[in-house]
Amino acid sequence: MKETRQENLRNIAIIAHVDHGKTTLVDAMLKQSGSFRDNETVNNCVMDSNDLERERGITILAKNTAIQYGKTRINIVDTPGHADFSGEVERIMQMVDAVILIVDAFEGPMPQTRFVLSKAMNLGLPALVVINKCDRPGAEPKRALDEVYELFMNLDASDKQLDFPVVYASGRDGVAAFTAEEIIKGEAKNILPLLDTIVEKLPSPQGDPNQPAQVLVSNVEANPYLGRLAIGKIDRGTLKLGQEIAVARFGEDTVRKARLNKIMRFEALKEVEVPEAAAGEIVCLAGIENINIGDTVCAVDKVEPLPFVAIEEPTIAMNFMVNDSPFAGQDGKYLMSRHLSARLEKEMEKNVAMRLEYTDSPDRFIVKGRGELSMSILIETMRREGYEFQVGKPEVILKKTPDGKVLEPMEDLYIDVPDEFVGAVIQKIGERKGELKDMHPIQNGYTRMTFHISSRALIGYRSEFLTDTRGNGVMNTLISGFEPWKGEIETRKHGVIVAWETGEAVTYGLYNAQERGVLFIDAGVQVYEGEIVGKTPKPGDVVVNVCKKKHVTNMRAAGSDDALRLTGRMDLSLEQCLELINDDELVEVTPLHIRLRKKILSTDLRAKQRAKKQ
Repeated sequence: MKETRQENLRNIAIIAHVDHGKTTLVDAMLKQSGSFRDNETVNNCVMDSNDLERERGITILAKNTAIQYGKTRINIVDTPGHADFSGEVERIMQMVDAVILIVDAFEGPMPQTRFVLSKAMNLGLPALVVINKCDRPGAEPKRALDEVYELFMNLDASDKQLDFPVVYASGRDGVAAFTAEEIIKGEAKNILPLLDTIVEKLPSPQGDPNQPAQVLVSNVEANPYLGRLAIGKIDRGTLKLGQEIAVARFGEDTVRKARLNKIMRFEALKEVEVPEAAAGEIVCLAGIENINIGDTVCAVDKVEPLPFVAIEEPTIAMNFMVNDSPFAGQDGKYLMSRHLSARLEKEMEKNVAMRLEYTDSPDRFIVKGRGELSMSILIETMRREGYEFQVGKPEVILKKTPDGKVLEPMEDLYIDVPDEFVGAVIQKIGERKGELKDMHPIQNGYTRMTFHISSRALIGYRSEFLTDTRGNGVMNTLISGFEPWKGEIETRKHGVIVAWETGEAVTYGLYNAQERGVLFIDAGVQVYEGEIVGKTPKPGDVVVNVCKKKHVTNMRAAGSDDALRLTGRMDLSLEQCLELINDDELVEVTPLHIRLRKKILSTDLRAKQRAKKQ
C-alpha cells in the first residue's frame, strides 16, 4: 500500500504532569495563531471546559482542538496528567503522530509525566520537549532538561526519540524561545517559535486517501441533537457525507451498516462540518447508532477492524447504592435503582478504564476504576447532575494466581517534603508496611523520597499526610503491578462520633460532644440516628446525643448562663470523606449534602452485632 503524507497536517498530544502549565500553553497557541476573532470573548484555560476541571485546575477528559497556522492545521489533543485517568491517555495516543512533553523548569519531570510519556514511547511516537515556567523563581531549565534526558533513557527511548527538539516557554506570558535566557530576560515576544517547531520538526500523518476507508474510534461524545458522535483518526481512505459505511470490532464477527449524516473536524473549540475528510484527519462522525470506543468504521467493500489498545486493569472497587437514609429523597432528582444503573452504564460507554458489575441486590452496583481520584470525580459529577446515592469504602481489587496465592496492587509513592517532616512521613509509611527505596535532597530545603507500598495501605493516607506536613508536602503515586498480599495493615487509628437520635443539633449537645474530638457539623443542622458527626483521636465509636437541650429549671447560678462556645468544625471534602470511612460506614451523597453514616443506623442493633462478634 502506498503511504502518502498529509504535509499540511499535524496530529499531536500534549502531555504533562498536573499544574505544569499544559492548558495555559494551549490557550496561548489558540489565541496567538488567530483561532479566535479579535472581538471574541475567550476564557482562560479554554480547554478545561468542564466545571470540575476549572475548580480543581486539572484536566480530566481528553479534548480535541485545532489551530490553523499558516497553511498547516495542527490538531491538538489535551490529555489528563493523572494516572487515574489512564484510559483517556491510552486511547488518545492512538490518534496522534507525535507528542509535546511540557515540563516545569522548577520541578522537572514528575512521576505522572513518566506514566503518560511511557505510553507514547511504547508506541514509538517522537516528542517535542517544552521547558515551561522558565521565569519562575528558583527555576533551573538546564537541570530540568538533564532530567528529561535521563527520563527518556530510563524509558528505553530509541536514538531517534532521544534526538528531540527543545523549546523554552512561559505559558503564563504566552511566549516561547529557543533559549532559556530569552524567557528569563523577557526578550521573547510570542508563542510562534513553538508553533514553528511543531510544523518543522514533528511528522505529518501517513495514509493513502485512495484506499478503502478505515477509522478507529478513540472517543465518543453524546450530542442532544445528533446522538452519539464518534471521534477518531482516518487511518486510510476518504470519508464522504452520506456515504454508507460498515462498523466492526476487532475479534468479533458482527458487522453493522450505517450512513454518515455529518462529518466534522475541529477548528479552535468548535466542530465544523465538512463534505469529506481524507487519511490523517481527526474527525467527528454523526449518524452511527450505538457506536462505541474501540469500534472501527470501514468502507463496506473492505471490512478490516483495527485492534484497540489494551486498557490497564482497574485496581480500586467501590459499592454504589440507592440512598436509604432517613433523609433520602429530600434533595435529589434521581433516586431510584434504575436511575443509578442507567447513569453508571452511560459512564461505562465513554470511560473505558472503568468497569460496572451487578450484584445480587438490585440496589447495589460495583464500580471498578484506576484510583480514588477518578472515583471521586464520577461521584461529584453525578451529584451535580441531581443524583442521590450512597457509596462504600474504596477497596483494592485482588488477584489469585493458579497456585492459590493472593496478589494485591502495589504503587510507587513519590513524596516531596520540607526536611523537618521527613521523620514523620517515614514513620507513618513504615506503619503502613511501605518500603523506602530512595531518598535525596532537592532544592530549597526539601527532600524527595520514593517508597514502594500497597495501594490498600494508601487508602485514607492523603489527608493524614497533609496534616503531618502542615500542607507543605506533595505526594504522587504510580501503579507498579501486583505482588503477594502484605498482610493486615491498620490504616485508621481514630474513632468516630455518632449521633444517638434524629433531630436538630443544638449548641448544648455539640458543646458536650466536642470534648470527645473534632466535629463535622454546626448547631441548627438536621441529623439522624447513626450519622457520623465528628471524629475522635482514639479508636472506637462514641455515641453522643447532639440534639440534647439543657434541662430548664428556675434556679440560676452565677456565670452558668454564659454563652457556650463551640471550637469550630472541620469541613470535609468528598475525597476526605471517602478516605475517612471504615468498612462498616458509608458516604451519603446528594446534590446539596455529603454526610457520613454507619451502615447500621440503630445504636442498639450495632451494639448487638458487636456483641455477636465478641
